[in-house]
Amino acid sequence: MELTPEFFNLVFRFGFNLSVAFIIIKLIYHRDHNNNDFVFTYFMFNSLIFFFASILGSMTVNLGFAFGLFAVFAILRYRTDPIPIKEMTYLFIVITIGVINALSSSEVSYAELLFTNTALVVLTYFLETYWQNNLLLRHTVEYEIIENIKPENQEKLLLDLEDRTGLSIKHFEIGRVNFLRDTVQIRIYSKD
Repeated sequence: MELTPEFFNLVFRFGFNLSVAFIIIKLIYHRDHNNNDFVFTYFMFNSLIFFFASILGSMTVNLGFAFGLFAVFAILRYRTDPIPIKEMTYLFIVITIGVINALSSSEVSYAELLFTNTALVVLTYFLETYWQNNLLLRHTVEYEIIENIKPENQEKLLLDLEDRTGLSIKHFEIGRVNFLRDTVQIRIYSKD
């Protein structure tokens, strides 16, 4: 076994790839999600894709063979239990990072590679921490105390809705009113 410059380049790129994956998986994702099954899957998918792409990138491969190998990953998706969309997004993030870090050739500078990975980490962190946490969840409830929808009873309505739902309501909207049944549909917006 000969230790060539290509081997050291592969080791360096894999170390860089693994450190970026660690930041996204352990420091961003795992901080809010305690599912260790996905953490294992993300690390393994990232590493598998990295080595898969770097091996395929360094050799001439029949196009049909390459598509066949990627089809195996697609089949795995349909043969497993469905996973939530956010976890699927993280899976695509770690796959993309593995591919980018593996296939970036000598024409791509380390500065460009560092910027690309940093941009993905920062964007993931920002969306997970700030944007996602500032979204309000919408719930629709059917409410039967029709007297409380009057403008002068808005505070009473808000307190009653919070008491019944247990949610910290940021605001609400009065929807369809049914005077025959004395009910109203109310859309409530909360952080919970």
